[in-house]
Amino acid sequence: MSIRNYLFFCLPLLCFFCFLSSCSTYKNIAYFTDFSDTVKHTTVQTVPFKSPVIAPDDLLTISIQTIDPDINVVLNSGNTLSPTSAGGTALTLPATQYTPGYLVDKNGDVELPFAGKMHLQGYTTVEARDVIRTEMTKYVKEPMVNVKFANFKVTVLGEVMRPASYIMPTEKVTVFDALGQAGDLTIYGRRENVLVIRDSANNQKSMVHLNLNSKEIMSSPYFYLQPNDVVYVEPNKSKAASTDASKNRIFAIAAAVLSVLIIAATRIK
Repeated sequence: MSIRNYLFFCLPLLCFFCFLSSCSTYKNIAYFTDFSDTVKHTTVQTVPFKSPVIAPDDLLTISIQTIDPDINVVLNSGNTLSPTSAGGTALTLPATQYTPGYLVDKNGDVELPFAGKMHLQGYTTVEARDVIRTEMTKYVKEPMVNVKFANFKVTVLGEVMRPASYIMPTEKVTVFDALGQAGDLTIYGRRENVLVIRDSANNQKSMVHLNLNSKEIMSSPYFYLQPNDVVYVEPNKSKAASTDASKNRIFAIAAAVLSVLIIAATRIK
């Protein structure tokens, strides 16, 4: 077989395999690939959202307002200062910058003006608000109380655009919210194998893999994140190949040889 005929035979096969590779790549980078383009509408049963509960070392923003401005100053000046960052941003602030908040001690207590120590461990922020309001009515008239997490931290690592720890501005945080804060996955991230690591009881960690290619992710109990969750995006094989110097050299040599053969074939009469 002549070189010209050999190339004419091999080049279509090479293009065909490149086409298959591109199809495979698309399947690996798209979300919800099990939702057909021809389907106009569908519904998915999502897991019920459970509000996170207060735990030791949490930082709470507790706002107490009354009709007396002077009392308001006293009620909202007893915050313990602890380093953190603004909501929805990465933890990149210097250690000298602080956000006010009430730090939950190792016993699950916070200390409030007038009321003193109050046990809030195990409560949601809504439950804690009601408990504080009931207690504060003993000292002030018609208090308005608001409680929220000041340190709802989620860490996103691996193949994302901006890996970092993020303070989320709301309690209802999905895995997509966290990935969105981190700038989404890179093209090298394994969307079918995203790891979530969560604190469990008795100083243990629970770990689960989520498949972003499937709409069934919305029914997972890990779809909604909890404070201090870690989301890790594993690199795919393309990432490993792109960092393998020997493979890159082989591809470069093969491309050079193919170029020489094409030039030679065009000059053969």
